[in-house]
Amino acid sequence: MSLLRKIRETGRVAEDAPPRPAPAASAAARRLGGSVQVRCVDAGSCNGCEIEIAAAFGPVYDAERYGARLVASPRHADLALVTGPVTRNMAEPLRRTVAAMPRPRLVVAVGDCALNCGEFAGGYGVEGAVADVVPVDLKVEGCPPRPDRIVAALRAVTGR
Repeated sequence: MSLLRKIRETGRVAEDAPPRPAPAASAAARRLGGSVQVRCVDAGSCNGCEIEIAAAFGPVYDAERYGARLVASPRHADLALVTGPVTRNMAEPLRRTVAAMPRPRLVVAVGDCALNCGEFAGGYGVEGAVADVVPVDLKVEGCPPRPDRIVAALRAVTGR
């Protein structure tokens, strides 16, 4: 009985959920509804962003509770998370991956390398930033971006 009394006296001690994000500006994001299937594409990164994406879908940040779910095939995906500068060998596979996704589809460039080639700018094997190869709908800055920023971008798309 003393444990139940202590629980009643202590009350709720958990943190409140973060506030809902602002609605997505993209018309495609508004059409996706409440959940999104996510395909991750490494276009030539150092894997720092992939580690942060894994953390975003891990038990601490848990992006799945906001309606984002990882899928293995672009044919099942609504959204592509693209990391790294696009190398010459990955330019065509990235185009094909995005083309294989059903409409409406979104492309999210994750990390500074995906946005402006970062440390790899000017490299002989670099085709360019993600926006140079496929249209980008949303950007997540950082080198690497924190998992909470990745989750915030996914929440902006799902509206949760």
